[in-house]
Amino acid sequence: MYGTWFCVCFAFTGTMMGELKDRVDELEQWTDGKGLIVQGAASTFCSGSDLNAVRAISNPQDGMKMCMLMQNTLTRLLRLMAPGSEIRFVHKHMGLVPGWGGAARLVRIVGSKNALQLLSTARRVDPDYAVSIGLAEEILASDVSRSLDQAQKWLSDHTKGPSSVIRALKKVVISGRELPLDEALRIEKQVFGTVWGGPANLEALAQGPKHKGHNTDD
Repeated sequence: MYGTWFCVCFAFTGTMMGELKDRVDELEQWTDGKGLIVQGAASTFCSGSDLNAVRAISNPQDGMKMCMLMQNTLTRLLRLMAPGSEIRFVHKHMGLVPGWGGAARLVRIVGSKNALQLLSTARRVDPDYAVSIGLAEEILASDVSRSLDQAQKWLSDHTKGPSSVIRALKKVVISGRELPLDEALRIEKQVFGTVWGGPANLEALAQGPKHKGHNTDD
């Protein structure tokens, strides 16, 4: 099962951040779900932060609270781009650095050299370049309605299989990306124990192998 959330704001407000967190929290309890598509209104996903909201919390204490909220919320997002769209990291122009995991995760996604270039130059990243460095997964159609259909197909292609297995795969990958190796291995062991001998595993064993080159190293 999949869902689509249409973001009708052009800049991050407190309400928008709260709604995004709520959707992510819902997904944590959505045992039959596999993914959620977050789509911006019209031709814009998000142009930055709402300046009125920023001014209202322009002190270190509130900034830290916002940082922690959004760091935890944005751990699971992948990016699909339409032709003519762009990604920019304009934090330096606001006297800031990314604070929602956008720096540390950017390094892990595109490497330290590319991350430093994107952050220090605030260059406009078009879809082709974004895909080439791993910042975006795929380029969608230019027509808005077609791009949503294409995004749904992309999600479907990447989440085939039982929901329990897809969620388990996501958990071990996110743990491996976000946590120290020892902690990630501990979680991988725990997750492995939940799927080994589980319904999907037993059904696959009963049906016999359907793929070539399989092994039983684990």
